[in-house]
Amino acid sequence: MWLQWGEQRDYIDTTWSCGYLLASSFVLLNLLGQLTGCVLVLSRNCVQYACFGLFGIIALQTIAYSILWDLKFLMRNLALGGGLLLLLAESRSEGKSMFAGVPTVRESSPRQYMQLGGRVLLVLMFMTLLHFDASFFSILQNIVGTALMILVAIGFKTKLAALTLVVWLFAINVYFNAFWTIPVYKPMHDFLKYDFFQTMSVIGGLLLVVALGPGGVSMDEKKKEW
Repeated sequence: MWLQWGEQRDYIDTTWSCGYLLASSFVLLNLLGQLTGCVLVLSRNCVQYACFGLFGIIALQTIAYSILWDLKFLMRNLALGGGLLLLLAESRSEGKSMFAGVPTVRESSPRQYMQLGGRVLLVLMFMTLLHFDASFFSILQNIVGTALMILVAIGFKTKLAALTLVVWLFAINVYFNAFWTIPVYKPMHDFLKYDFFQTMSVIGGLLLVVALGPGGVSMDEKKKEW
């Protein structure tokens, strides 16, 4: 946004006819909001507030850039939200419950449902990668990808499935979104660059699943009770 300030401002001004000042303010708000949120998350300060702020930025961009009407980009933005939801769950302390330390038959916490929601939203990224053609590779990729998505969503063999998706998505990302091979002056360079880093953010969310596990609302957790 900093390097393409003029283009971002002109796009907002042209799309919404809001004027130079409001368009510039919007770009500045996005720039500062993203930088501040990321710095707070990386420094482990006020992580929950940073996550809520980044949620707001995603929602704002979804409306301002008309992503709401583009199913592919909408699902990818929702996948980003899933990563933030997992980060928010990770930042919550289990000891904050009023009944901390008291065993219950049906223990449920907001954190568990955040992890469930985060897993479900993350797999939306992979729905945008499905290809509906008759080639053997596409059919195999769709079958394997769909199976892994279902496993992550329901929380069965979650860490293994999420790690496999990390490897698969990283390989696809490097192959299909190689923006460094496109000259900087071409529009495709910016498109692939945006797609590349957005996908890397989703990979980060999947790594949170690998690190934290699926949470209480999952098949893996229910197996322990059986």
